[in-house]
Amino acid sequence: MADRAALEELVRLQGAHVRGLKEQKASAEQIEEEVTKLLKLKAQLGQDEGKQKFVLKTPKGTRDYSPRQMAVREKVFDVIVRCFKRHGAEVIDTPVFELKETLTGKYGEDSKLIYDLKDQGGELLSLRYDLTVPFARYLAMNKLTNIKRYHIAKVYRRDNPAMTRGRYREFYQCDFDIAGQFDPMIPDAECLKIMCEILSSLQIGNFLVKVNDRRILDGMFAVCGVPDSKFRTICSSVDKLDKVSWEEVKNEMVGEKGLAPEVADRIGDYVQQHGGVSLVEQLLQDPKLSQNKQAVEGLGDLKLLFEYLILFGIDDKISFDLSLARGLDYYTGVIYEAVLLQMPTQAGEEPLGVGSIAAGGRYDGLVGMFDPKGRKVPCVGLSIGVERIFSIVEQRLEASEEKVRTTETQVLVASAQKKLLEERLKLVSELWDAGIKAELLYKKNPKLLNQLQYCEEAGIPLVAIIGEQELKDGVIKLRSVASREEVDVRREDLVEEIRRRTNQPLSIC
Repeated sequence: MADRAALEELVRLQGAHVRGLKEQKASAEQIEEEVTKLLKLKAQLGQDEGKQKFVLKTPKGTRDYSPRQMAVREKVFDVIVRCFKRHGAEVIDTPVFELKETLTGKYGEDSKLIYDLKDQGGELLSLRYDLTVPFARYLAMNKLTNIKRYHIAKVYRRDNPAMTRGRYREFYQCDFDIAGQFDPMIPDAECLKIMCEILSSLQIGNFLVKVNDRRILDGMFAVCGVPDSKFRTICSSVDKLDKVSWEEVKNEMVGEKGLAPEVADRIGDYVQQHGGVSLVEQLLQDPKLSQNKQAVEGLGDLKLLFEYLILFGIDDKISFDLSLARGLDYYTGVIYEAVLLQMPTQAGEEPLGVGSIAAGGRYDGLVGMFDPKGRKVPCVGLSIGVERIFSIVEQRLEASEEKVRTTETQVLVASAQKKLLEERLKLVSELWDAGIKAELLYKKNPKLLNQLQYCEEAGIPLVAIIGEQELKDGVIKLRSVASREEVDVRREDLVEEIRRRTNQPLSIC
């Protein structure tokens, strides 16, 4: 009993600690961690009573979505899918898990984040880490050499989650890819155009798309004196420059990865530069880079890319940034990443990036890794970071306290008197058969006030009211919930009138 009393005291103290954190408005991660501890203590109490108590929570790095949150997500997905279709993409789907060997060795240092599954009948399986590697496997397996596709699905990463910043262990990716042999930079430019169209349509704030090329990076590492064996690991360090300072990146390169300090300094001279097509032209004249074949090829393609971006009218959204590295091993050419900008607080300050919201690039060798004869299919694509976007949109809606409709119901079928359930059922059935989104309350004799109140709460714009007099006259009283205006509509004209009144385009977000 003494042990139980001690456990109860621990539960009380931990509960007080959690309440204190909530009052202090501590971070969601910290609160979640302490709540998990509290639930474990409570579970122990349950076990002491001789019965198992389940801890009711979602696994770390995952979450449930309420109807309100799902309504927002569906609108965001709709904007993205409409854009993908506008550019002529087909849709595919692939299994949520792949053979482990399919995913192994494709993600560099991030391979440790892959979720492995238990052996299932002789097959070693892993949950997919992204949608790109499964797409490459799909192309090789089906011997496809030309396709423009989009794919929206969940992926899984054993990462340290940061829920408030939209970083989860289970999350959606929205990918668009163009596979096939085409003239240089035309598909790449379209991918950047799509990225800008989607981010502009979602109206989440000012953004900047950083571009670079893996060939420029590799050429830069070579002329700076990085050993070939360290290219990918140094690339991974450079990729952190959007999150930490150059000094921290340099310390990692030298202290952890064994790079000579003078080599790191030479890299620093390059990776801290960013600009537009003028920087591309400047680097083409660089005494060291101009002697490296890979770098010159990459710079030549970027110069051509900027010409197309000007024609697409999006060059003002694009910045050539030598620090952009994109840590994934499969990129071979142009790479890009969109960041949301935090507007400057002081006049004259540069906008600060507050997080990646889309990314992509060219990966010409990935399909060849799966083809028995090593046949390559050039590919370029992009991925929209929808979880980050959802977080931004949700925070904005909470701040504005804007009401979000969670259903698309056009009309509620109501009655003004008792004993009209049969008539309501007949009318709602007629409306459903005509393709009208309609509801009725599940009571035999609901009060009219309650029916009208339900419409206001659910955001239903119209009420079709049946009364004894209306039945005699062959009409339905159609009421606008917002204006409270009522008109009698002949029963045979009701469907057309509802369509006319509710044919309003949905707002985006």
